Amino acid sequence: MSSPVFLPGSTIGILGGGQLGRMLTIVAKRMGYRVVSWVGAPDTGPAGLADVVIEESFDSAAGLSQFLAEADVATVEFENIPKALLETITAQLPLHPGAEAITIGQHREREKNFLSENGIPCANYAVVDSSESLALALQHLPDNGGILKTAEFGYDGKGQLPVTANDDASLIWADFEAPRAVLEEKIDLAAELSVLVARGTNGKTITYDPAENIHRDHILDLSILPARLDKAILDEAEAIALRVADALNYVGILAVEFFVSGDGRLLVNEMAPRPHNSGHHTLDACVTSQFEQQLRTICGLPPGAPTLTRAVVMLNLLGDVWVDADGKPDWASILALPGTALHLYGKAEARRGRKMGHLNLTAENVDEALALQDKCRAILKIPARD
Repeated sequence: MSSPVFLPGSTIGILGGGQLGRMLTIVAKRMGYRVVSWVGAPDTGPAGLADVVIEESFDSAAGLSQFLAEADVATVEFENIPKALLETITAQLPLHPGAEAITIGQHREREKNFLSENGIPCANYAVVDSSESLALALQHLPDNGGILKTAEFGYDGKGQLPVTANDDASLIWADFEAPRAVLEEKIDLAAELSVLVARGTNGKTITYDPAENIHRDHILDLSILPARLDKAILDEAEAIALRVADALNYVGILAVEFFVSGDGRLLVNEMAPRPHNSGHHTLDACVTSQFEQQLRTICGLPPGAPTLTRAVVMLNLLGDVWVDADGKPDWASILALPGTALHLYGKAEARRGRKMGHLNLTAENVDEALALQDKCRAILKIPARD
């Protein structure tokens, strides 16, 4: 049986109320779709562009009833949606990606086990659920130690603790405040990259060019394209990302994040069952953005070309920019620079470390794009690149 096709005029249901849903909404409305956004809490700004915003909690029967009545097809803009809700929605209308893919992506233990079971390379790890199992796992760490990570609800470096084989497991576990965790070997990082995969309801799959990513304080700072890495590594990353999408029987946009280790290993770090921060460059430097691609795939439409049209650097804008400028960043000076595209997320309050927007900086080559972002950093008082 062929999957249904949802044409303009249909209503897209989005679970979540952040910037990813906002950018999907902008594309959907441009293409003639309606959008209902179920925020799950009071809207802080980004969801306000939707035709309908549901602020009921995700365990609300009224919220569920309204969402099901409004939406023709559903998707997620963040992965931490209750599994029971995902399964309830799936029984009533198409949900892409599916509940299984989302629940794997929201839980590090399930994610690591999925990768291992499918022969997909990832860091060596052990699942721990007590001080005793942690003590045993610590004994097998390499000399440079490991990272203890909560099994659930970790992002941007949250829920992570560096540990060594000599640490006291009982003290660590008493303070960690998580019932289950994953202990990973600490990777000697040579580089980080990510690959966006778009997979349709018919199984047709395409990839975007891999992005070279640079983090600061565990938060993505820059994405650079074309990536300044060996072509063999980039080709391998694309091939692995396609294997991940096929193993998940995925529909939608999937981001697969990789570590390149100092000893030459290419390892999957995390998967995001949704558009991704490192794909924001696609809005200004690709034929089809990741958000239009998400819309096309969940609606059963043909994919758009993922072709990179220019060199680009995506620079994340955190709330620090607003705090350091007394709430008035110098956007005029930024926009006076050729090749700059400003994207703000409509969030009501700027806080240090909070993602408030990004800049896409395009040029003829990567060196020129990096030079442009250095100028932007200076204007906005963002610390210089290391």
